[in-house]
Amino acid sequence: MHDPRPGSGSVEIRPLSSPDADHSRPFTAAATPRLGRRALRREQLATMAAPRRHYSLLARLLFVTMDLLYGRRRTLEKFQVLEIVARIPYQIWENAAYRLLTRRHRDGALARRIHERIEENREQQDNEQWHLLIVGELVRASGRKSGRLRFRALPLLLALSYYHVAWLMFVLAPRWSYRLNADFEDHAEHEYAEYVAEHPELETVPHRSAFADRYGAHATVADLLRQIGHDERMHKEESERYLAEGRLT
Repeated sequence: MHDPRPGSGSVEIRPLSSPDADHSRPFTAAATPRLGRRALRREQLATMAAPRRHYSLLARLLFVTMDLLYGRRRTLEKFQVLEIVARIPYQIWENAAYRLLTRRHRDGALARRIHERIEENREQQDNEQWHLLIVGELVRASGRKSGRLRFRALPLLLALSYYHVAWLMFVLAPRWSYRLNADFEDHAEHEYAEYVAEHPELETVPHRSAFADRYGAHATVADLLRQIGHDERMHKEESERYLAEGRLT
């Protein structure tokens, strides 16, 4: 594999197995539609043209902390740290939904909505997990060495801290947790789009992945990162929907 250096409109839905076949399965935002090359480029431009969310103070503090620890420059290594943290809110929401389902299972209509939310949160976790594994592949393929403290110990500390903050926010007011996650995903969506724009060489770097059969295959690293960025937009929109719907009770 070459060095990958550095580091909603209407969408064209593609299946995981074949880039040319139709896909009949209904997609949730969490499952994320697979886009063809032209659609990926179109959506990247749409992301770059769109204003960022008005980030909360806590979200801005998180982004500043990341810049202080890993630099302001966008790198694959920095994305890898972000993806370690990205799964946490969905884990909290899924566990909370299971507890709520235990208490409210006799209410059929509510139980169904809770079950749907559990499925969405699980899909979101899985999608972020694929991002982590795939970005990790790119980091290893680059051949650059990552320090144990900054890229192994510190990410675990960040994840632990973020877990407790996100959990407390969800307990006090779920909408705080949903808003923070929408901010986080919006930031990630824009960062991936900007990163691809900053590295035109990735347009000619072929992508090969051990996870292509599960996540989906893309011809180039540029298209892969565009797809990940679009996934983040889907997660953001899911969190915004949760904000609009309010508490599951």
